[in-house]
Amino acid sequence: MIKAQVPAAMITAPGSGQGKSIVTAALARLHRNAGRNVRVFKHGPDYLDPMVLEVASGNPVYQLHPWMTGEDECRWRLAEAAKDADLILVEGAMGLFDGDPSSADLARLMGIPALPVIDARGMAQTFGAVALGLASFDAHLPVQQVIANRIGSSRHGDMLRESLPEGIRLLGAIPRNEAMSIPDRHLGLVQASEVADLEQRLDEAAQVLTEAGMDTLPDVVELEAEPPVKLPEWLSGWRIAVARDAAFGFIYRANLDLLQALGAKVTEFSPLSDKALPAADALWLPGGYPELHAGKLAANTAMLQAIREHHASGKPMLAECGGLMACAGQLVDKDGEAHTMLGLIPGKAEMAGRLQGLGMQSLTTKLGELRGHTYHHSRLDSPAQPDAFTRTLAGTEAEPVFCRNGLVASYFHGYFPSAPELVTAIFTGQPLEFTKPNTSAKEPDHA
Repeated sequence: MIKAQVPAAMITAPGSGQGKSIVTAALARLHRNAGRNVRVFKHGPDYLDPMVLEVASGNPVYQLHPWMTGEDECRWRLAEAAKDADLILVEGAMGLFDGDPSSADLARLMGIPALPVIDARGMAQTFGAVALGLASFDAHLPVQQVIANRIGSSRHGDMLRESLPEGIRLLGAIPRNEAMSIPDRHLGLVQASEVADLEQRLDEAAQVLTEAGMDTLPDVVELEAEPPVKLPEWLSGWRIAVARDAAFGFIYRANLDLLQALGAKVTEFSPLSDKALPAADALWLPGGYPELHAGKLAANTAMLQAIREHHASGKPMLAECGGLMACAGQLVDKDGEAHTMLGLIPGKAEMAGRLQGLGMQSLTTKLGELRGHTYHHSRLDSPAQPDAFTRTLAGTEAEPVFCRNGLVASYFHGYFPSAPELVTAIFTGQPLEFTKPNTSAKEPDHA
């Protein structure tokens, strides 16, 4: 049993767009600059925020989600981090009570207080009402402090502080400042590696919080968990090449950890710039932004041919979301220009004007249920018949899954630790026997 105590807080908000992502990153950088060991986690299936949070904290960032990662893993990751951390921050998703499981569910399950960030623009005494509503909505979830964001003046901050009811304190009032922003695009924040001055931006944001008096630590919590059982090395000696560059970057750190724990040797390559594949028994094309680099991907004909030859030989290959788009015959970008892709699945992937898929889903086989999510702005127009479909939490069919000569491709993003045997089967090319999930068992435990 792991037991540890550490100051911790769930940085959340009444809804999306309140500024919790940059506030979490700035808090992490503030305390890191003060010499503290800061560990940050992200609630939910998000790839982009963790990239920024890793730069801000200087430590790896993992996802926590009671359904996708499982409650036991949530407890273990937090307790394990608490052994060495001086501070733990968890960035919530959407609004505090939005979703199932919500950020509030995770905070309550883990025994971590919620710390809402409230956008105070155009608001005075109503700020206190919003804070009171968040604090009283769930009697089992402590909300003892709030953060006022984007205030207009020191007097405005005083008004907000005075509006708070007894029992709720204002941790800080953050002024409107260009430093408190990070560029974004259609799938969320711009990837951290693409923001050239990210380190400077984070230091400036941390200074804004310091001047707002937000350098105090949150309350100490006690975390405990059983360590996970060691898995067999089913992939011992297996070489897996992972596409990783500006076009393919949506990778859960836990997924890489699992492949290595199973014994695989993982190497990275760039479909944008490399001309040949590394020696590999299997390939993984994860999600990302191939639509922003379609011309360069199409121009790298040597790499396209190398991947085609890998597939033609029957070697295993997993393609997720952006990887699926690259497997199509063509990729049509947002400007309507068509680019030649791998052609492993007939048809074309085309950018759409609105969101095409969103939500938690699973892929169920006789070897286990791979849990994850989907989130994409493109659509696949293909005559190919799917071999299976992922399922929503309600059990309805969602994303098509294509299996072709060792290739498994879908818009679905899987969280590998949820189904290690199934992941092993995918990367070793074993036939997959798909089944329907037991939907009654899919609801998260809100104990």
